[in-house]
Amino acid sequence: MTSLAMLIPIALGMGLLGLVAFFWALRRGQFSDLDGAAARILIDDDPSGPDVGKVLEEIPREPQP
Repeated sequence: MTSLAMLIPIALGMGLLGLVAFFWALRRGQFSDLDGAAARILIDDDPSGPDVGKVLEEIPREPQP
């Protein structure tokens, strides 16, 4: 019984801390542009990267029987 008396306030405190962190992030604008982050992953920032087709051609392949 003493363990419940200790664990319940700890669980409530952690829940309250999570709720405070969520509202802090909400107020700071962390969730304002959800579609932008999803589209940003598709943009190629490094146009000087390797040519995928050329790299695939250089891979040695076993001869087909």
